[in-house]
Amino acid sequence: MTLKDWQGNGWLRSHKTSQQEIHDLLRIVDRDMEDARRDLSADWRFGIAYNAALKLCTVLLYASGYRAERNLQHYRTMQALPLILGDDKKGDATYLDACRVKRNQAEYDRVGVVSYSEAEELVKFVEELGMLVNEWLKEQRPELL
Repeated sequence: MTLKDWQGNGWLRSHKTSQQEIHDLLRIVDRDMEDARRDLSADWRFGIAYNAALKLCTVLLYASGYRAERNLQHYRTMQALPLILGDDKKGDATYLDACRVKRNQAEYDRVGVVSYSEAEELVKFVEELGMLVNEWLKEQRPELL
């Protein structure tokens, strides 16, 4: 499937982004990553890093001319990753979906859902994703930087 197919299914709608909007989202990522590296509980570190990952996927989607509809917004934003960056990112989208579920459990259901190593793994993943997103923007949409 393509992003255009997703739009046809009603999962995405057209979105015209701006340099300012992308800048603001990337600043949120920077803030969240700084906070995710702090001495906080694993649950909170994971949740903050998850938010940074979501914002990076949002940047990709917005820069591609789309935004997710409200229904399953987080899920669809993250699942668009391989449609934008390539099929080799399907595993990353699957990982982010597992993180979405775990983050929801930690946020709404109970304490201690996330281990220190899981939080650390997500922080490292988001750092790498951030580099990929910046490279993609430089190559595909340099006017947004």
